[in-house]
Amino acid sequence: MKRISFAEFGGPDVLRLVDAEEPHAGPGQIRVAVRAAGVNPVDWRIREGQILGAHPTELPAGVGLDAAGVVDEVGEGVEGVEAGDHVFGEGSGTYAEFAVLSAWARMPEGLAFEEAAGYPSVVETALRVIREVGVRSGQTLLVSGASGGVGSAVLQIARDRGIAVIGTAGAANQDYLRGLGARATTYGEGWVERVRRLGPVDAALDLAGSGVIRELVELTGDPRKVLSIADLGAPEFGVRFSGVAGSVPEALVEAAGLISRGKLHIPVEKAYPLAEAAAAHVDSQAGHARGRRVLIV
Repeated sequence: MKRISFAEFGGPDVLRLVDAEEPHAGPGQIRVAVRAAGVNPVDWRIREGQILGAHPTELPAGVGLDAAGVVDEVGEGVEGVEAGDHVFGEGSGTYAEFAVLSAWARMPEGLAFEEAAGYPSVVETALRVIREVGVRSGQTLLVSGASGGVGSAVLQIARDRGIAVIGTAGAANQDYLRGLGARATTYGEGWVERVRRLGPVDAALDLAGSGVIRELVELTGDPRKVLSIADLGAPEFGVRFSGVAGSVPEALVEAAGLISRGKLHIPVEKAYPLAEAAAAHVDSQAGHARGRRVLIV
């Protein structure tokens, strides 16, 4: 089979499309014929060797955690799914023609593979950070870097839970944020005052790692009310860095329910052929996304 692999840590240029042996489903796992794979910031952080503590990596290594595809192998002890089912979920080495998943859910009716591939890690992260930052119905959540995949999910899940959201993003994404129910403003010089004019903030999330932790603490008045998934220096300010996934199977079931009820939709900003994984990483690292990037297999 074809897969994307890297034999050394480094920039996007270390990614190669190679021939590899097909993986097989072990106990508690399934294998899918991948139709699309999600591109996440964690993918290029792993490629660069930034987070080896959380993601030990033996080289050469495959790339990718998220996929949507057709089940073609069911491991020992797995029930409720069979060959031919359309699923989306998390596993390893998903930038490939075949991948093994350790967590999955059936794709909601009418959802395309390329759309489904953009949900797993994004929705798990969104559900986790909303829970960990402790924001409740009736309160206001500030989201820095709100237009990407996680931000898009946070805004919609928060709205479904009665949480008001203020979101920051580039000028081109202001209407997009408002369409998701957020009070929107741009980042850049003067952004703190612009946020203040939109109202008081009860909690804040840093999703972009753009060096705004100090200001988020200032706006909330308490570092315990701020959480980051993107700034490894956040703990220096007393702010928690969240990088360990919670229950992915539960998150996928909740995601499927939200999608089916019309409460969650994350657009695919751009889809790339598998061979153009390096270009997808370049674009992902540049930021300014509106929704998700995926690879088509």
